[in-house]
Amino acid sequence: MKVTRLRVYPVKSLAGLDVDTAEVRPWGLERDRRWAVVAPDGTPVTAREANHLLSLRATTLDSGGVRIESVAESLHVDVPVHAEPVAVGHAGQGTALPAAAGANAWLSTQLSRPVRLVWQPDPTRRALDPDEGGLVGDHVSLADVAPLLLTSESSLAQLDAWTADEIPPLDMVRFRPNIVIDGDPVTPFAEDSWSSIQLGDVRFRVLGPCDRCVMTTIDPATLERGKEPIRTLAKHRRWDGKTWFGIWLVPDLSESAPSEMIAVNDECIAR
Repeated sequence: MKVTRLRVYPVKSLAGLDVDTAEVRPWGLERDRRWAVVAPDGTPVTAREANHLLSLRATTLDSGGVRIESVAESLHVDVPVHAEPVAVGHAGQGTALPAAAGANAWLSTQLSRPVRLVWQPDPTRRALDPDEGGLVGDHVSLADVAPLLLTSESSLAQLDAWTADEIPPLDMVRFRPNIVIDGDPVTPFAEDSWSSIQLGDVRFRVLGPCDRCVMTTIDPATLERGKEPIRTLAKHRRWDGKTWFGIWLVPDLSESAPSEMIAVNDECIAR
């Protein structure tokens, strides 16, 4: 098996981008989901209800800031290191630092609703929920559940076979993974049974499968909504009242090496 794709999402719920290499940190990939969009009261705003977020693309700058691009224009946002913290509704986060007023105004215009862009200054502040398998010392960025999400091309091929009479083959971006793997001997959904995985020289603990939401029914290219793939996944992959695709990972890094690199084509060994 090997890594076939790596993706980061600098701003939560915005379009992601493919990278050839990525730095693994205890809380996730470097430059992944340290920014997010919230309502004026701090409630998270995601593409589940604000589909247009998926049409905006964010790139992390060398300074740590981000450039957000729409079809017609772009916005440069500096890291708000001197801003006063504001309350946010991401579980376990408490507060974050708001971007400058101009950035918030630009983004509010894009979404046709008042929003603000916020930055997570310290990813070690947000502990991984013990109910989700978090252990003492586990931390997470502004991702929903865990530091990284892994999906398998073999599993997607099986899903495409199940939905062949309904829709064209799906792009894996629908499932917003950080890591995509493929290759013999991966059988569809073999990842369900893994307890750990090694990519190159980096080991990860598997928390368990990822339950999927309505966001997977939004075509990231057209923003059109449909019933697939949730409808078909629910026929084949539903238990405990949820529908599953992909697995959550936690990096297993040592104190002497708090970050490691992974790359496309790295060997993948599952246990």
